[in-house]
Amino acid sequence: MLARRTLAATLAAVTATVALVACSSDDSGESRCANNGGIIECAPDQRSAAPKIVGDLLTGGRYDISQARGQVVVLNFWGSWCAPCRAEADDLEATYQATKAAGVTFLGINVQDSKDKALAFEEGRVSYPSLFDPGSRLALALDIPPNAVPATVVLDREGRITTVIRAAVKQDGLQPIVERIAAEQPASGSR
Repeated sequence: MLARRTLAATLAAVTATVALVACSSDDSGESRCANNGGIIECAPDQRSAAPKIVGDLLTGGRYDISQARGQVVVLNFWGSWCAPCRAEADDLEATYQATKAAGVTFLGINVQDSKDKALAFEEGRVSYPSLFDPGSRLALALDIPPNAVPATVVLDREGRITTVIRAAVKQDGLQPIVERIAAEQPASGSR
């Protein structure tokens, strides 16, 4: 019983932390973010900048998310050991293919894995790149506990966190969110 209460308290704290990372507060101190069934979405004027996301790609080379400024970026945290990650892979790829012409890019971030297992998992499943982050440094920078994958974070064209999804995604749920963010007009003076 104590373990269940501890787990419930930990999950509540993690959800609150993610909400704080994703959104800022207005002058009254109230957050203008909505938590709808594990999907946290923030109004454009309440979004916080994403932390620096730089690392080694699974297939070799380096990647810096600042290269994607001006595009909507969908970050998906995954591991080859994660059954829900396997289940959502086709939906992520389908959403990527359906939205990339609208200036949307996807980036996987592999956590707590060996490189061989991660490469085998990704082969033939997705066509977008993934960073190799076995120490979960990038997940922790976004307050995504490595044992809480899959998780998906959507960044707007200005590199701000718009949406945090703390569960496996389906195309019919993710694609409308991505399309809505892609249709937003950047704030004047940005880019």
